[in-house]
Amino acid sequence: MAGSEHSMAAVERPESSVVRTGTKSGMLGSGGGGRGGVRVTGEGTGTGAVASNADQSYGGEGGTVGVGDVSSDDHSAESSVSEDATWITWFCSLKGNEFFCEVDEDFINDDFNLTGLSSQVAYYNYALDTILDVDIPESELDDKQQELVEVTAETLYGLIHARYILTVRGMHAMLKKYKEGAFGRCPRVHCSGQAVLPVGQSDMPRNSTVKIFCPMCWDIYFPRSRHHSTLDGAYWGTTFPHLFLHTYNNLVPQRNPEKYTPRIYGFKIHKSAVQVQRNRASLPHDEKS
Repeated sequence: MAGSEHSMAAVERPESSVVRTGTKSGMLGSGGGGRGGVRVTGEGTGTGAVASNADQSYGGEGGTVGVGDVSSDDHSAESSVSEDATWITWFCSLKGNEFFCEVDEDFINDDFNLTGLSSQVAYYNYALDTILDVDIPESELDDKQQELVEVTAETLYGLIHARYILTVRGMHAMLKKYKEGAFGRCPRVHCSGQAVLPVGQSDMPRNSTVKIFCPMCWDIYFPRSRHHSTLDGAYWGTTFPHLFLHTYNNLVPQRNPEKYTPRIYGFKIHKSAVQVQRNRASLPHDEKS
């Protein structure tokens, strides 16, 4: 949202206008944001969600969020979520958001857990209200601002999520998803379908997309699904999979010592061969033998 936040004056939310409700029909005003009908194009936002929900329908009272047509898979995903579901439940149920767990609202309501996030996200108060299903009077935001708030809410949730999954409750929620294989399997042949964990290569948003870490070969890979390959890695961070395996060390598998051996007409390629020398040129001398 770097390009948009400088071109549009920030709007301060009057504290007296905030009212907690149990439904989403009035979120960001009728006919505006929330699940009421705002359409987010994502133009110039750059929030770090990296178009994670570009083709998803909002699945509530009739509006859509995203660009392009909604597929039958999206409709089937929506049908399983009640119209009275919270924003968090709706967001985590979207196709492509399987790597996310649902963050407890008690965690989000504790200001200490959100320290420093207000400086990383534009429209912070409005984005937080959206996540917590707080009604925002439609007169406070114009259509463009409503769109930006919706996109920013996803970014803010991702950053909160990165902190939550390092807590006991957060790890327990991710443990359930791990056991279900929600994060996928290692693509390496010799790992034999080992379940993987999401990991970021940076703790700062907008630096890299999420990768998957294999507890067996201890390497990282691109997620198999194109929906996951656009998610910001900062929403899981660099610490999560390693702290997770430290906590649940009984889940750490033994490494498979078997390696692939290249052959030509059935013969192993000698280490003096040009292709081997070029491939191993950057390795330390003791690893070349």
